Amino acid sequence: MIFPAIDLKAGQSVRLYQGDFQQATLINADPVAQAQQINAAGLNQLHLVDLDGAKSGQPENTATIAAVRQAFTGTLELGGGIRSYELAARYLKLGIDRLIIGSAALTNPALVRRLLTEFGGDRIVIGVDGQNGQVAIDGWLSQSQTKMSTLIQTMIASGAKHFIVTDVARDGTLQGPNVALLTQLQAQVPAANLIASGGIRNVADLQTLQALGIQDAIVGKALYAGTLTLADLAEVDAC
Repeated sequence: MIFPAIDLKAGQSVRLYQGDFQQATLINADPVAQAQQINAAGLNQLHLVDLDGAKSGQPENTATIAAVRQAFTGTLELGGGIRSYELAARYLKLGIDRLIIGSAALTNPALVRRLLTEFGGDRIVIGVDGQNGQVAIDGWLSQSQTKMSTLIQTMIASGAKHFIVTDVARDGTLQGPNVALLTQLQAQVPAANLIASGGIRNVADLQTLQALGIQDAIVGKALYAGTLTLADLAEVDAC
């Protein structure tokens, strides 16, 4: 599946450059209307991120998230600041289809094991963000010493199936996905379903990923820079 991305900051849709909160570009003041446009293009999956929540560790855009869920038809996955069982359960009750757990996978593995045990690997997705093969946490504000491959292996042992892999250095740059990293991780952890994120710029990038066996991807900036359209995503997604 190809997921268009909406990143929320103060109730609006924005894009960050390499995760830098000081380099935010307004995309749409009405994320609900943006989600409806994605549906209208024939896409029935959406990647939603609470950027403020990722930074603070607390839900910051709950009203907007609820409004997007009500307006959007299809699979909605949500990430950003989900670091407690109570918040995860609340979002699932709200109707979110898949939760993305990022920092907590490293800092609170017991919580993630509980979530995976209770809700299953198809509803709990692990976000593995990093630079130079090592995991970044807290909205990419902190760099750990843990290898991305190690975290993926640990989470698979806990029941995880799906992993969103983001190279922070590529995010928002339109330089293309880090194919070398994705290929390496796929070889190291073949049981993982890798979802490519960061740097995807055009249809050729998506086709390259598919040729590698990576069918799932998240597209953000390319849509707003005009190098990809929602129609392009719908066409590739149908292949």
